[in-house]
Amino acid sequence: MDKFEIVGGQQLHGRIRLSGAKNSALPMLAACLLTSDECILGNVPDLSDVNFMLEILESLGAKVNREGDKVRIRSEELTPFGDYNLIRKMRGSICILGPLIGRLREARVSMPGGCVIGTRPIDLHLKGLRALGTRIDVESGYVNAKAINLRGKEIFLGGRSGPTVLGTINVMMAAVLAEGMTTIDCAACEPEVVDVAQFLVAMGAQIEGVGSPCLRISGVKKLRGVEYSVIPDRIEAATFALAAVVTDGEVVLEGCQTHHLSAVLDKMNEAGCEIIREPNGLMVRRGKVLQSVDITTQPHPGFPTDVQAQMMVLMILIPGLSIITERIFESRFMHVNELIRLGADISIEGPSAIVKGGKGLSGAPVMASDLRASAALVLAGLAARGTTEVSRVYHIDRGYEKIDEKLRSLGARIERVTG
Repeated sequence: MDKFEIVGGQQLHGRIRLSGAKNSALPMLAACLLTSDECILGNVPDLSDVNFMLEILESLGAKVNREGDKVRIRSEELTPFGDYNLIRKMRGSICILGPLIGRLREARVSMPGGCVIGTRPIDLHLKGLRALGTRIDVESGYVNAKAINLRGKEIFLGGRSGPTVLGTINVMMAAVLAEGMTTIDCAACEPEVVDVAQFLVAMGAQIEGVGSPCLRISGVKKLRGVEYSVIPDRIEAATFALAAVVTDGEVVLEGCQTHHLSAVLDKMNEAGCEIIREPNGLMVRRGKVLQSVDITTQPHPGFPTDVQAQMMVLMILIPGLSIITERIFESRFMHVNELIRLGADISIEGPSAIVKGGKGLSGAPVMASDLRASAALVLAGLAARGTTEVSRVYHIDRGYEKIDEKLRSLGARIERVTG
């Protein structure tokens, strides 16, 4: 099992090109099932989750060809029956459900696996698809779906923690080939939802209100193939921006779309970080005086839950008290005990972590529990004195393309050790 060995204390300097957004690429690949024409996607990141999705598409009958960051998919003949052992390995695989129902009016896919960061039910996915006229039964670990007449409907998709990103995308992908008008109220507004919607529009879908909480979808008979490029990954951008600050370095993020990161950049500005917009990206460095800030995660355009753990590392290094409140997932403080192992002073009170910053960190062996927790541990290792070993880095390979190579190109002392 691979691990990272990180020797801390190296300032990061240089430029990196951001990879494509995982949370756009996965549902976009699934959306290629909606047409028999060839679709060409560019800027597709080389990630374990993406490779799993390509295997799933092939198991459904799609022809897949990958060259670098470009993927060609042709789905002329499909089966609605997904491979149980493939699909159950990755939560994001549930996004094949909407396209299969839209294209074939039928689907049989396994329930997605559990998640260490908290309960992530698909009840809102099923609610929306049932509203469109799909009969759905869940038994023996499978979601069995069949739609005789797929018709547009007014659907409310709000949940306990706000809108559902994948649920919005799943229902939208089914609705583009349904009869009549579908209205999704309390739709998720994340940039990845917008990206998938714009991809569908390029294929010939009729969607209004993209980027707003109310989507209006007029069903069409058929979609066409198209060539499209995935947006840069805003979470990778935030992670490398924070890496620059915690190492007292200076990094330029090429391709960064700053309007996707407004809440993160606002908090970094409030903390005293220096952020300069460039024509094709963003330059980030540590400011002269840093101060602690409070953070509450919220649905977009609020502070993203996927940056909470990385921002916590910065707060650990700044003298003062910071309160970080998690409002999206109930168990997303799995990284806290590992950060304490490195010397952090953090206590958990309900949905909040109280961080007493300024003590500094020292290297130690730590273990990643999930994707963003592993990114936080890497940042902590970069800032710590001595050597940090981060084990179970397969988590980070799910969402960060060659993060160790990118960090080394900026001057980090990080090595991947296999064994």
